[in-house]
Amino acid sequence: MRVSLFAPLINPHNDAAYVKALAVGAEARGFHSIWLGEHVVLFDEYSAEYPYAEDGRIPIGSEHGLLEPFTALSFIAAHTERIRLGTGICLVPQRNPVYTAKEVAAVDYLSGGRIDFGVGVGWLEEEFTALGVPFARRGARCREYLDVISSLWTDDISSYSGEFYDLPPCRQFPKPIQQPGPPLYFGGESDAALRRVADRGQGWYGFNIGVEETKSCLTRLDELLAARGRKRAEIDIAVGPYSHKLDKARAEAYRDIGVDQLVVMVVGRDIDELHRRLDRFADDYL
Repeated sequence: MRVSLFAPLINPHNDAAYVKALAVGAEARGFHSIWLGEHVVLFDEYSAEYPYAEDGRIPIGSEHGLLEPFTALSFIAAHTERIRLGTGICLVPQRNPVYTAKEVAAVDYLSGGRIDFGVGVGWLEEEFTALGVPFARRGARCREYLDVISSLWTDDISSYSGEFYDLPPCRQFPKPIQQPGPPLYFGGESDAALRRVADRGQGWYGFNIGVEETKSCLTRLDELLAARGRKRAEIDIAVGPYSHKLDKARAEAYRDIGVDQLVVMVVGRDIDELHRRLDRFADDYL
């Protein structure tokens, strides 16, 4: 089982020096990948419920914010040579798919083919509203946007016509180094999310999920894959325990039920704390 890091890069603590230290330190210690999340705006008041906390509130104060993931991944790529770079996750249905295709391809191109494209449909309705995108039917919108992105990644002349997007014949370069595109990981634990994995994913990204819940999701995923003539061996299983307490025994339990990549959250208020946590995670899990 490979061990990776999920890093919520939050200002003002996680500046350029911190991100460089994370990149260099993670690669030097042998971690497999660095995954970054996405929220373009946050709110003082919102009615949506954050699905990974009992109180339904995202544990980031609205006076802070996350670094934009593709900008940060490009910065990380410039300071590393081997470590994988992941979006965990990118909120595809609230973004313009042409720009998203361009950003993913650019990071893949500049990093030498190291990006894993983690995709989710989002939970924060107010964020969609701020971006002028309907929250309803975001799952269907996500699938269609991924078709647009796929054409831009693979076709010399790209085009698409659908319910949510029309792309006239055009050319977009550079293409990703990884062809027919970076590995596609779908986040989420619902039946709809697992169906997306079975339909077209190369990976599943489970977040804030315990061992038993992971086991149940994998059982359901096996059923969905079999119905499509696919096998679990085709899917990389990446799981982030997040609020579930992690120790060596629990890490082994994740491994034993079939998790391929354990994604450990690393948060540091400064570079010294970051290094201490990287050292501890490396000692415990690598």
